[in-house]
Amino acid sequence: MSHSRLSRRDLLLSGATLAGLAAVPALAASEAVPVHVRKDPDCSCCTAWIDILQADGFDVTVEMVPPAELAAFKASRGIPAAMVSCHTAEAGGYLIEGHVPMADLRRLLAEKPDALGLSVPGMPWGSPGMGPEAEREAYDVHLIARDGSTTVFTSYPAA
Repeated sequence: MSHSRLSRRDLLLSGATLAGLAAVPALAASEAVPVHVRKDPDCSCCTAWIDILQADGFDVTVEMVPPAELAAFKASRGIPAAMVSCHTAEAGGYLIEGHVPMADLRRLLAEKPDALGLSVPGMPWGSPGMGPEAEREAYDVHLIARDGSTTVFTSYPAA
């Protein structure tokens, strides 16, 4: 009667194989998410937000758009006038209006709500790309529904 026996080497190789397979979904999840940003060529705060996107691992493309054309794009895509900011991005089928924090963008992409996108209306001081977070004024990130209505997605208190 023969007994099969796992050698220490076999056990180590099996463990390494399982560890390698377990890492495959993690690699796929960490792939850079493409983000296309439309911005006014003269806006430096938009450039600062884009730098933050890139530093956070997003794959960013930028399109310079004259202000009137950018405003028309926002309106044609259903962004309510009260939610407008300085730049508009597209990521994962969503519109991202203004200085939305990376954590909120990642949460949106993970949760995948049935919505148009997110907005930080205006240009609040201390939002990403708008000055130091340590000096932040209070602001809200809004979830824009497909019908144009909004709800607060995240609130940031003043620093």
